[in-house]
Amino acid sequence: MDFVELKELEDGLFEVSYLANGKMIVTQELKRKDVVKILIYNRDKDAFILTRQFRPFLYVNYPEMANRVELCGGGVDDGYSDEQAAIKEVLEETGYKVEKLQKITTLYTVSKMTLYYTEVDDSMRVNSGGGVDEDEDIEVIELPISKAKEFMFDESKPKRPALMFTFCWYFNMRSEFN
Repeated sequence: MDFVELKELEDGLFEVSYLANGKMIVTQELKRKDVVKILIYNRDKDAFILTRQFRPFLYVNYPEMANRVELCGGGVDDGYSDEQAAIKEVLEETGYKVEKLQKITTLYTVSKMTLYYTEVDDSMRVNSGGGVDEDEDIEVIELPISKAKEFMFDESKPKRPALMFTFCWYFNMRSEFN
């Protein structure tokens, strides 16, 4: 870009002006937190630990898909590293206390998304999960590894691309990272 101008309009909302093909483009964009997403494998159950949450933005266009299956994860709060945020999210959302994560990669969507992998066993579960805020309603899901590939392509089960990506990583590249 030859020219980019950024002007804060209000808390978190920015006007972005830039020159594209000789034409001035002006848009409004929200600043978003960086996020972490964690693929959790339970060795005792030979299953992925996932979450299911209601997503109002999906409900607007696809009410039947608004309860989406996702990786555990959330925003990176100020003062936390990506890894610290991931460890915190695993405990809050799923109830597993983990200390070791393996970074898979970082993606850029509307913000920076860092993907991690961790393994747990039943002895590491210290609570039932489900989130810590009263406005969180998180269901913890155990998906057997034997059903994961079928789940990936079941269009009746809404899921995020990051979940699909980490499953592909697990089945095709995980051994290269260990």
